Amino acid sequence: MDRDEALTPAALPPSVGTGRPLPLRVAAPLAVAAGLALLVAFPPYGVWPLAPVGVAMLAAAAHRRRLRAGAGLGFLTGVAFFGPLLAWTNLHTGYLPWVLLSLLQAGYLALLGAATAWVSPLADRVRWAWPVLTGLLWVGQEALRDRTPFGGFPWGRLAFSQDTSPLLRLAALGGVPLVTFAVALVGGLLVTAVWRGWAAARRTPQDDASHAGGPPGDTPARRWAPVAVPALVAVALTAGSLLVPVATAGSGATVTVAIVQGNVPRLGLDFNAQRQAVLNNHVDATIELAGRVAAGQERQPDLVVWPENSSDIDPLRNPAAGARISQAADTVHAPILVGAVLLGPGPGQVRNAGILWRPGTGADMGQLYTKRHPVPFAEYVPLRDIARKVSKQVDLIRSDFVPGSTPGVVRAGPAVLGDVICFEVAYDDVVRDTVTGGAQLLVVQTNNATFDVAEARQQMAMVRLRAVEHGRPALMASTVGVSGFVAPDGRVSDATGFNTREVVVRQLRLDDGRTLATRLGWWPEVTLAALAVAALVGAAVLRRRQRVMPE
Repeated sequence: MDRDEALTPAALPPSVGTGRPLPLRVAAPLAVAAGLALLVAFPPYGVWPLAPVGVAMLAAAAHRRRLRAGAGLGFLTGVAFFGPLLAWTNLHTGYLPWVLLSLLQAGYLALLGAATAWVSPLADRVRWAWPVLTGLLWVGQEALRDRTPFGGFPWGRLAFSQDTSPLLRLAALGGVPLVTFAVALVGGLLVTAVWRGWAAARRTPQDDASHAGGPPGDTPARRWAPVAVPALVAVALTAGSLLVPVATAGSGATVTVAIVQGNVPRLGLDFNAQRQAVLNNHVDATIELAGRVAAGQERQPDLVVWPENSSDIDPLRNPAAGARISQAADTVHAPILVGAVLLGPGPGQVRNAGILWRPGTGADMGQLYTKRHPVPFAEYVPLRDIARKVSKQVDLIRSDFVPGSTPGVVRAGPAVLGDVICFEVAYDDVVRDTVTGGAQLLVVQTNNATFDVAEARQQMAMVRLRAVEHGRPALMASTVGVSGFVAPDGRVSDATGFNTREVVVRQLRLDDGRTLATRLGWWPEVTLAALAVAALVGAAVLRRRQRVMPE
């Protein structure tokens, strides 16, 4: 038997036949094309229909293959996808971190390719199993990738490509896992339709007769029904998602919020070498806003939001920095949520925090959020001695950021904020914990000065999904862009440009309600991942039975 052939069961239904996998000369380019299709589905390209197409291509490439071949094809897809998607990580750190991160993430798609190959007998035996199996395996792969190693890296989840898709609305029912499942399910339906269409096109009238038990040529309609049905279901599922109700605006009090995007002197890792200039940019922009308010050109804000790293000088320990922030808050007559780097609590430790700075009184130590999920190898270095052997650039991180222990629920007077910082928006539990803690407005403080506009737009796509998932208005405040407001139905307003200094002000209606996704929490993911494990076990049982079955 050829090494790329699947173990063909002797007792498959006649309609399935004893098929082989696609030739490797076809499957390998198809796997690469799958990764490129997935890439183009994400911002800044945003061609969301290509996400299920990419899923379908990988499913076809790995179907009926041996595990090693399936893993290899999955890895090809992962490299073609994650390499370009994460290219912003090499802008200022060199190629090595980017290559290592991309290869690590591609390894999870290698596991997905192997799992796809493993469940092939189950997909062949049960007529409608292939689409469902595809959806379950994608959720299981993402559940693993989102948590390992060092807390995981959820960038590039299928759901985050759907910010302009009808499937985005499913986030209100089951969050990111349900949207990922739906995207992969549509991909599974597409590959089922195409695979069966190819088989139907090659079938002869004599084949129809032998399968139906009648004379030749008496079942042309039945020949194409297995092709049309999954294709129609894929279209119906996507279009039908528009019927899922989502909030278009909050139902609570109205507040006026200002986002200050102060910009930095220059992009790159050394943006904080001019920490005073970055702080001054945000102070000056806020004072200019106060001048426009006094002149009647802008509404008086109830809250001002500064981005992550807007004060890399600890304003709690540096009186001059604290005085400048107080000057801004006193002039604009509104509390400011400041993104600050705070020293401590121990020697050689720092915290990435959002702290509320009130006019007249200054820092409100009771309303301080410390980032719960620092980024490994960017904000802290695990296994530093080993990492140093790979790249001496790890020593650029002299002090490790320590994680906070409580959700980012900040009570800012007229509004309760759900504050998450930078990459935390990608983590389901970090965002949800703020909503269950009472947050009425989701706030993402971020610093994109070390990346580029592609990374910023990918992050904004995540904010859009979170707004729909929890039925909350949301905003993203960045040092350099993209900043903007997001309605509970995912629509973006007042988006800023990249590498510019801008201030945007908008009235928002708050919300206290909870979507089904918020109430269910992690249960959709647990359920779907458990079913994925059950499918792997079921495929193992089926394979065992096939091996002991007499010829």
